[in-house]
Amino acid sequence: MINLYRKTAVVEGISYLILLFVAMPLKYFFNIPEAVKYFGWIHGVLFLVFLVFLVLAAVKYRWSLIRIGIYLIASVLPIVPFILDKKLAEEYPN
Repeated sequence: MINLYRKTAVVEGISYLILLFVAMPLKYFFNIPEAVKYFGWIHGVLFLVFLVFLVLAAVKYRWSLIRIGIYLIASVLPIVPFILDKKLAEEYPN
């Protein structure tokens, strides 16, 4: 379960970076709004999947509400999900 959560968090983090640093500049600097439309949808779906796996992992590993809150806040900060992924890999080795 933890590996599935970690992979989902990383993919969601990548989609967020693409949305912020590729799609948004395309929209606002080059007047190509379709980039945000499509990447926004992709990111939105991935974020919902991320939330499902966060809840499942939280229940399975009995994470505290503070830890869940940290992971939620981290999901909206561009680089933090990758830092937390490394920490989770250390905490839950395969």
